[in-house]
Amino acid sequence: MPATVETISAPLPVLGHDVRVPLVTGGEVPYAALDYAASAPALQRVWDDVAAYAPYYGSVHRGAGHLSQLSTDLFENSRATVAEFLGCRPGDDVVFTRSTTDSLNLLAAVLPPGTRVFAFESEHHAALLPWGRRADTAVTWLDAPRSPGQAVDALERALAARDPHGPALVCVTGASNVTGELWPVRELAAAAHAHGARIVLDAAQLVPHQAVDVAELDVDWVAFSGHKLYAPFGAGVLAGRADWLRRAEPYLAGGGATRRVTRGAAGEPVVEWHDTVARHEAGSPNVIGAYAIASACRALTAAGFERLAGREQALLGRLRAGLAEVPGVRVVSLFGDEAPRVGVVSFVVDGWNSSHFAAALSAEYGIGVRDGLFCAHPLVRALLAENGGTAGECGAADEAPAASAIRVSFGVGTPEEHVDRFVRAARELATDGARWTYRTEGGRCVPEKPADRPVA
Repeated sequence: MPATVETISAPLPVLGHDVRVPLVTGGEVPYAALDYAASAPALQRVWDDVAAYAPYYGSVHRGAGHLSQLSTDLFENSRATVAEFLGCRPGDDVVFTRSTTDSLNLLAAVLPPGTRVFAFESEHHAALLPWGRRADTAVTWLDAPRSPGQAVDALERALAARDPHGPALVCVTGASNVTGELWPVRELAAAAHAHGARIVLDAAQLVPHQAVDVAELDVDWVAFSGHKLYAPFGAGVLAGRADWLRRAEPYLAGGGATRRVTRGAAGEPVVEWHDTVARHEAGSPNVIGAYAIASACRALTAAGFERLAGREQALLGRLRAGLAEVPGVRVVSLFGDEAPRVGVVSFVVDGWNSSHFAAALSAEYGIGVRDGLFCAHPLVRALLAENGGTAGECGAADEAPAASAIRVSFGVGTPEEHVDRFVRAARELATDGARWTYRTEGGRCVPEKPADRPVA
C-alpha cells in the first residue's frame, strides 16, 4: 500500500520549492523537481549560511588580513566538519576537489605504479573511466552482478587470481545512480582487505540518503560531490587514507601545493611540495564550496538521518506502488524488487520512447525527471536489452531519439505532492497518450511551439 500523507514528515526547506513553470497547455504549476540523482536543490540553510559568509570573503592561507584569517579558519573548520560527518579515522585526509569525478581522477593519479584496479561495469562513468588512463595501471572489469552475494563472490574470485604482491584497488558504488539499489559495501571492503587490496567508495548517490561512516564500513577512501548533497555546484570531497596521497606527485602543480621553490643550476624551479592535504589542493580553493558542503553536513546531521531515511522510504513505497499500477511500466533493477534502495527509480514504458515521455512530463505537467543512459552506459544498455527500451518516434527526423530509460529521483526536499503528481501524470500518459505534439531536435523530443506564440 502507498504511504499515506500522515506517515510522511515535512520535507527540509530547499531552494526552488516555490518556482512555477509554464505548461504548453496553458497556465503555470509549481515545478516538481524529481531529478535529485543528477543534482539536488540546495538546502535553504546552506544558502543562508553561504550568504551570511559572503561579505567576509577573503583569500585563504598565508593572508595577514582579518578576512583572510577568518576565511582560512572557515575553510579548515569545514574540512574538520566533513571528516566528522564521514566518521573518518585519525590520520585520514579530507581533500576538497571539484566533484566526485575529480576526486576519483585524483585517486587514479596517485596510485602507486603497477596498481591493479577492480571495477564493476555497472559503475557510473566517474568511477568507471579514470583507472585505465595510465600505462602503469592495469584494470580488471567485472560483469554487473545480479545480487549482492554475486558481487562479493565475483570480487573474491578476481582478487584471488591476481598477483598478491602488487598494490590493488577496488572501486565500488554505494548506491546505483540508475536503480537506487544499495551495494554490499561492508562485505566488499572485507573481501578487498582479505586479499591485500584497498577500496574506494563512490558515495555520490549514497551520502545524500543515509549516514556514511568510513571507519564502520572499513573503506579506505570515500568520494562524493557537494551538488548531490544539497550544496551548490563546484566542490567535492576525497577522504581517506593519507599514505598514497602524500607520497604521490601533486595532482596539480601550482601555488598552495608548494612548501618552497628555489632555482636550480640552470635556472629551473626546484620544488619542495607539501606533505599534507595542501599537496593536492593547488590554486585558490573553492572556500564557499567547501563551506557549503560543511553546512549541508551539519544540516543533515541536525535533521537526523534516521528520520530522513524513514521519510524517503515512505515516499519510495508510495512511488513504487503507484508505478506498479501504471500499464506498460517496467522498472529496471540488478538485484530484484526486494533489494534495499534509495530514492532513485528507473523504468521504461511500453510503446514510448523515454525522451518523449520525459518531455511530456515536463511540458504538460511541470515535472522534471531524467531520461537517457545516466552516465552509466554499459549498465543501462544491458538493462534496456532485458526490458525493451524503445528508440525512434517523436516526429520524423534524421536524428531520432535513441533507446534510453526514464529516471525519477528525490530526497529530503521532496513534497509528497510531487510524487503523487508524477504517478498521476505517468498513468495518464501511459493510458491516454500525450496531449501535445512533439518533434525531434538534436536527438531529443521537444514540444512543438504553440502556433500563436513566436518561436524563440
